[in-house]
Amino acid sequence: MTSTTATATNEDAPAEDAFAVPSNGYLLLPDDRPAPAGAARVHAALRALVLDPQFPCVGARSAFNQESYRFALYGELGAKATTEALARDLARFADEASDISGEFASFITCYEEPKVLDQAAFEHRLWRQLEALNALDVKPWDDAVSSDPADPKFSFSFNGRAFFVVGLQPSGPRWARTFPWPTLVFNPHDQFERLREAGKFERIQDVIRERDTELQGDVNPNLSNFGEHTEARQYSGREVGDDWRCPVTFRPKDTSP
Repeated sequence: MTSTTATATNEDAPAEDAFAVPSNGYLLLPDDRPAPAGAARVHAALRALVLDPQFPCVGARSAFNQESYRFALYGELGAKATTEALARDLARFADEASDISGEFASFITCYEEPKVLDQAAFEHRLWRQLEALNALDVKPWDDAVSSDPADPKFSFSFNGRAFFVVGLQPSGPRWARTFPWPTLVFNPHDQFERLREAGKFERIQDVIRERDTELQGDVNPNLSNFGEHTEARQYSGREVGDDWRCPVTFRPKDTSP
């Protein structure tokens, strides 16, 4: 298994293995060798952000403290080689997420390019990347959620598993969504349902909103509960109005015999 991080931004450049596991604050490849220096540097910067005492998302802090996440650094967000590598690694994470200990499991994906993005450009890249992933998906959409981004029951699905996607970017509108490298975090949707069934979800949600309000002076206007408004509005972090429409559509795989 190759271990160097994909650094090329050429659409046709071969993507190399980037999937890494945290261990005592560092990153290891699946064969227990240290991750490449570039990935380690980006990971260390993100870890410092999330573990800052003021960082509002207690779920993300829990994932980093318990090391219940996986990490990968790719080349250009949306490039062909990146999409192929991301599809491979996200399928792997989808298969193993249920076996990761901890209440919050996440697959954190960072991208070396483009380094400069305004909010609208990042939102465009995010949705084109998800659209390209969907085109490579070989499994049906998770039947627990909708594939229509306008539906209040929408969640992105890959490899048969629903994900709530959180984007961070260099020009993020809020501190918790700002990071020098474009980043997409894939959070399994079913973990939120388990927390809701255990009576924990609402309290965690309240704590996050209280901390975010204390930090920013107001609550994130895009936040809503699953089933009230489409969560697609929240993915990029950009503040959007009631007339916002997702710029892409998804094609669930045909499940008929």
